[in-house]
Amino acid sequence: MSSAGTPEKGSLANKILRQLPLAEKTAVWGTLGTIRPLLSFEVERDVQTLLDALTGEAVDYRTITHLITNRTNEQRRQIAEGFQNFTQQDLLKTLQAAVSGNLETAVVGLLKPAAQYDAHEIKLAMKGPDGATLAEILCTRPAQQLRGILDFYKHDFKTDLEADVASGPSGCFKDLLLALIKTSREKYSGVIDYVLIEQDAKALVSAGSGYVSRTDERKWIRILTQRSPEHLSRVFSAYHKMTGLQIEESVAKLFQRNVQVVLLTLVSVLRNTPLYFATRLRQAIKGPVASHRTLVRILISRSETDLLSIRAEFRKQYGMSLYSFIRAETQGYYRSVLLGLCRAEDL
Repeated sequence: MSSAGTPEKGSLANKILRQLPLAEKTAVWGTLGTIRPLLSFEVERDVQTLLDALTGEAVDYRTITHLITNRTNEQRRQIAEGFQNFTQQDLLKTLQAAVSGNLETAVVGLLKPAAQYDAHEIKLAMKGPDGATLAEILCTRPAQQLRGILDFYKHDFKTDLEADVASGPSGCFKDLLLALIKTSREKYSGVIDYVLIEQDAKALVSAGSGYVSRTDERKWIRILTQRSPEHLSRVFSAYHKMTGLQIEESVAKLFQRNVQVVLLTLVSVLRNTPLYFATRLRQAIKGPVASHRTLVRILISRSETDLLSIRAEFRKQYGMSLYSFIRAETQGYYRSVLLGLCRAEDL
């Protein structure tokens, strides 16, 4: 650590929270997710409810969609296991036989373990490749979750994601994806290293002057994928002071196609993750090419983490609630699932 480093003052609240056990932290923080564990959860009762909904004169879609959007991913996993034990049938396959289209996409996403769901979304995105989807997942999942994704990818597809990337995309795009997969981002120490901030900002300036070589590309990748978010926020400010440009402007100028998409995603996530997702949710429907798969994936993946924050950013940016947006742009029981995940109107 540089001798120029100085400790950053934290709030009293943060100091207290750092000293609390995890359970007490949860009680203090609450959750920014919209889906929370059902306290009166009973596996056997939910299995019977689903059986009744599936075996009546007509499939009771209302009951099914209400149940699966009012349970956490872990509770849904327990229900699927209980259903298998009781009926000797796979719950996901049983439900897939009863639904189709966008509703099927949502049901599949809800009933798979989160890491497995992401692994399958990555596999599909690799076929394009779809840089926006790869960036969304690889840039926003915590290191522990990303390791779970890699494990499911290897288990379900009998190959390593790293090997698929190494043999698939080429050049800077391959280097960037491999850097994101390796999960080597530094943790913030609470100390501001002013010397390193200046060094990194100057390195980015130098690597963006004139012709951008592979060495220059790797400098950008190394700094943006390895440094802590707190450090990079200060690097971006220093870069702006040195060049008069926002980091996004330089990325858009220096890089193209999927590399540009991934780097801009990375910067957006570092600056304001809820705003990134709010923007992506609207683009999923109102963008040049609608993608209900993206809409479903974001609502499911953020429903237990920060969907409340995303809702707030959506209303701030677009002057309407995410709930109203979904209600206006979707229909049927597919809409019921999405509204169940979104949870409530923001007045």
